[in-house]
Amino acid sequence: MRLDPKIEQLLTALEVKSTLYEAKKPEEVILEEVRNCGYSEDATFAIKLALEEAMTNAVKHGNSNDESKKITVRYCVTAELAVILVRDQGCGFEPQKVPDPTSADRISLPHGRGLMLMRAYMTDVWYQCGGAEVCLLKKRES
Repeated sequence: MRLDPKIEQLLTALEVKSTLYEAKKPEEVILEEVRNCGYSEDATFAIKLALEEAMTNAVKHGNSNDESKKITVRYCVTAELAVILVRDQGCGFEPQKVPDPTSADRISLPHGRGLMLMRAYMTDVWYQCGGAEVCLLKKRES
């Protein structure tokens, strides 16, 4: 999937240090815009959860907990949709090669569900830049 060029022009960019503490800052800004646009509590929760997972993955997996690296978040929130792109400075990954967290041998593990949760809670999720950037899209329900 590719982002609509009209939306791409509206994206606001934020850059934060690659720490779990700093990763919360874009969430605060984006969720305020989501609330201001009148999204439901369920939609707001979905966006919050997906963004937390994306940021945590960027810190831990993409940037390997390297605090000298950065995470770039680009976003646009309108009355119709919320688009959030999270890019780390890692080498990327192949999402289709990530093991299914619901398989019998992985179900008891306390981690590995982030990608599944993002897909479950957002309208669409796709990857760019060889997997170093995740794109989250949530259409507002009428």
